[in-house]
Amino acid sequence: MFKSRRVSRAATLAACTTFLLAAGACGTEEPEEATTHQARLYGTDGNMLNSYPAELKDRAGLVDGMKGTTPLTPLPEDFKNRLKSVDPALGDFLYAAEAYDAVVISAIAAQLAGTTEPAAIAKQIVGVTNGGQRCEDPAECLALARAGQDVEYRSVSLTRAGFTDAGEPSTASYATLHFDGQQLNDGKTEFVGAGDESSASTKAPPKPSKQRGGRSDRSDGSPLVIGGLMPQTGDLALAYPPMSAGTRLAIKEINAAGGVLGEPVVWIDGDDGTSPAVAKATVAKHVGQNVHVIIGAGASGISREVLADVVAAGKVLFSPSNTDASLTELDDKGLYFRTAPPDSLQGRALADVILRDGPQKIAIVARKDSYGTGLQETVRAELERAGIAGDRLKLLTYDPPADAKANPVNFTAGAQEIKDFGAEAVLIIGFAESAPVIRALADAGVQIRH
Repeated sequence: MFKSRRVSRAATLAACTTFLLAAGACGTEEPEEATTHQARLYGTDGNMLNSYPAELKDRAGLVDGMKGTTPLTPLPEDFKNRLKSVDPALGDFLYAAEAYDAVVISAIAAQLAGTTEPAAIAKQIVGVTNGGQRCEDPAECLALARAGQDVEYRSVSLTRAGFTDAGEPSTASYATLHFDGQQLNDGKTEFVGAGDESSASTKAPPKPSKQRGGRSDRSDGSPLVIGGLMPQTGDLALAYPPMSAGTRLAIKEINAAGGVLGEPVVWIDGDDGTSPAVAKATVAKHVGQNVHVIIGAGASGISREVLADVVAAGKVLFSPSNTDASLTELDDKGLYFRTAPPDSLQGRALADVILRDGPQKIAIVARKDSYGTGLQETVRAELERAGIAGDRLKLLTYDPPADAKANPVNFTAGAQEIKDFGAEAVLIIGFAESAPVIRALADAGVQIRH
């Protein structure tokens, strides 16, 4: 189930450089004293969730002490309360803000375009986040757009700068999270910025269309129909509640502000299943229902699989959670966007967190897909730049289950290899299916540091 490779380049053992984020990995904190035969766990956005320990069932305590990073902006209490107004049981907020902003940006873009034609909406999306009149909520932005005024949208996930020409954030905020008592300890959460504001697009969008009259005569194609392509089921289902809450809140607030093109926005839910087959079926259904913008998919690998279908149908695909950096280079005909930052930024944040603890040997375990192996390679490169290389790094991958009926990940051999390697840090890049990796490590006799 796993593949292993050891980085062969000779270790340079150079001092930590200043390539890391503003906080840096050197000198900001005292490295923790290494303990023989103990390994600290690290995670990423796919498993640093309050819902993740439940995947370990009666061994949930194994996550205590686990650290990790996720794209996350400090969320205002007002926004959290608004999210809970649509989902009172909400326990996590991962990608809720990004989902909210993806829907709001799409709505503003349609209003500025004066039509629900997806290609016209797509041409406005990057411009919604750059230049124009600054606005920070759907009602204010839509009012400006109806008056034919170009806008510069800023909100919960988009605070410092707008999108690049490629249609993704030019800057990002990351949170360092800690598990204590089988829950994320908010009191230990730290935030750090990343990215370059100068990379934001300076291209002027098409001239905004001023709305005439109160309600639409539907010659503009209204109402705007937005469809969901999010992980209601599958390996990433534990991240669905906050994303769902974000989209539902956005639709609620957009329609309370008068909707788009004189009509309430229509939302059609849809599951990506964390499965190409399920996602493709949902896309086909949305195309048949004349959905204009599709919000999703949840996982980068799923978006990669369905993008050709979406582009062929001439629809917009707008993900709140795709982070695979290579998606930037895909031929999307200008129809793919994301509010989540690429992993080229998260890799630096992860390397920073790991290096602060001063481990001498590091293992990086990743699910074998574009998200997992892409982020694994980025972290490896960042660690190597800091002098961690050669026999101090071990990279392993595992095949995620094909569907819910498949057997869980068997990482027995990989866990033994990590024990024999003597890893003092184990980074696990995966979703819910990565829980057996942690159990296998414990079963192999790896002493997990809490």
